[in-house]
Amino acid sequence: MNILIWHVHGSWTTSFVQGPHTYLVPVTPDRGPDGLGRARTFDWPDSVVEVAPERLRDTDIDVVVLQRPHEPALVDRWLGRRPPLVYLEHNAPHGNVPDTRHPAADIPGVTLVHVTHFNRLMWDNGALPTEVIEHGVVDPGHRWSGELPRAAVVVNEPVRRGRTTGTDLLPAFARAAPLDVFGMGTERLTTLPEPCRTHELAQADLHTEMARRRLYLHPVRWTSLGLSLLEAMFLGMPVVALATTEVTEAVPPGAGVVSNRVDVLTDAVRDFVADPLHARVVGDGARAAALARYGLTRFLDDWERLLKEVTR
Repeated sequence: MNILIWHVHGSWTTSFVQGPHTYLVPVTPDRGPDGLGRARTFDWPDSVVEVAPERLRDTDIDVVVLQRPHEPALVDRWLGRRPPLVYLEHNAPHGNVPDTRHPAADIPGVTLVHVTHFNRLMWDNGALPTEVIEHGVVDPGHRWSGELPRAAVVVNEPVRRGRTTGTDLLPAFARAAPLDVFGMGTERLTTLPEPCRTHELAQADLHTEMARRRLYLHPVRWTSLGLSLLEAMFLGMPVVALATTEVTEAVPPGAGVVSNRVDVLTDAVRDFVADPLHARVVGDGARAAALARYGLTRFLDDWERLLKEVTR
């Protein structure tokens, strides 16, 4: 198939484009939000092809994967027609939860896909055909060494997103162990004591540096299921996480410590830092759980089934 999809979520798209199709990614001269083109920091195969908007009317397209509310208007303007439409929702709803109506709920002919069962439950999806296709991750390999007695946190824009990403909880965790906070905009995070550090790394370096830390800390209150959490599990890192949104499904017993009690979580951080052997055993459990549920083959098979259904 020829699949039109905008470059919106680099990590998720990296898994999606491992399938057997041609993936048409809009590109504009300014490489703005509606025309980023191919990723420059992720490893995408040659089957991902940049296409200028003015060429789309004359391009065969079997299905469009939408990800943002304004993209149906781009389809109408750029294509002049509507191929089968799938709306992929990455996020949990914000606002008047659980009464937040999904922006695609009133678009006829759309199939809505959520990345977690929690998200499907919490959005008001209207009468749309709605499915869940859980994440799949390109396996980075078992890289955990845990050589540094520190906790890794991955979050973009932690200051702007504040309580949503649990930024206010970081000082409490910093009293349990030094933190390394990775992500865009982390240089603005100035409230953490020494010897905590912030880092903005290229994707190619991020996994290596995460895996050198003793554990992965996920203090996020309200989001979808962060791919960085799953990637940490694939790396063989033990997880300490808030028991919110889909985390209780993703991190089973034996893969880490999941709780909404900050004292329980800070104690878990101390325990992993103090006991590398315990961290290794739990990290092995995390990797096994991630491979079993979030493997790439299952993910691609689920999408293949759905794409065949909507284009039939």
